[in-house]
Amino acid sequence: MIKKFFAAIFAAALILIAVPCLAAKPELYYQAHIQDRGWLKAVKNGGIAGTTGKALRFEGIVINLNDLGRSMVKYSAHVQNIGWQTWQESGGLAGTTGKALRMEAIKIKLNKPYDEKYDIFYRVYVENGGWLGFAKNGEPAGTTGAALRMEALQIFLVTKGKTVKSSGGKKPFYERQIKAGTVI
Repeated sequence: MIKKFFAAIFAAALILIAVPCLAAKPELYYQAHIQDRGWLKAVKNGGIAGTTGKALRFEGIVINLNDLGRSMVKYSAHVQNIGWQTWQESGGLAGTTGKALRMEAIKIKLNKPYDEKYDIFYRVYVENGGWLGFAKNGEPAGTTGAALRMEALQIFLVTKGKTVKSSGGKKPFYERQIKAGTVI
């Protein structure tokens, strides 16, 4: 009887350790590194990281989205003179600091099994283009091959199947078709 009791407790403990807790919506925080300003204050789900209308380059981003100590998110930045960087996990730096290089685009996706319960939407504010449309679940947002800086980023974590309000019909990503100085 005692062995069965302890076996049941042990099995329950293993389940709690092995299966991430998906009951409550996790907290999403992200922090931008901006030209001449350094690290700005972290914002949470739906907040705007960076600046708009100030012509300051977005240089780096750290996204924090964890569940019981496990990273729920991966993200990759496209950086001036570097291109697409390797994927970072929650808390890692995408982009650069101290190198005066602009981020031009970003991709953000959720790790398994979180991608089965949530979607992640994000959009960027781009030089000469303002807010672009929303990308989601690993799609690129921003520009490549156009030498246009990102200036701000907005991210939403939503329950699977829900959406966020559209931003005027612009595409989320432009690749090499735009020349510097072109208005989007």
